[in-house]
Amino acid sequence: MRIQQSIETKIQQQLQPVHWAVENESHRHSGPAQESHFKLTVVSDLFNGLNLVKRHQQLYALLAEEMAGEVHALALHLYTPDEWQARQEQARPSPNCAGAN
Repeated sequence: MRIQQSIETKIQQQLQPVHWAVENESHRHSGPAQESHFKLTVVSDLFNGLNLVKRHQQLYALLAEEMAGEVHALALHLYTPDEWQARQEQARPSPNCAGAN
């Protein structure tokens, strides 16, 4: 759980989220790594005025160390508080992995 904890800490400290969830989805994918696939849902006022590409770039920069290590994939669901409310506080489910066990 060390990678997940690192991701959670960085999100909390750097993005000042109104809501956040880090889900380890590694069990849904092939391979031995226990912390390789994550779904991140982050709701933050810091995303106001940023398009999706800029939001994704911000997260990838924040988590560069984790991405350079065992993390293979991030499903990013990044919203402003207004967008989150409009979605009825629900992120899309992750798709099934083609290489899942």
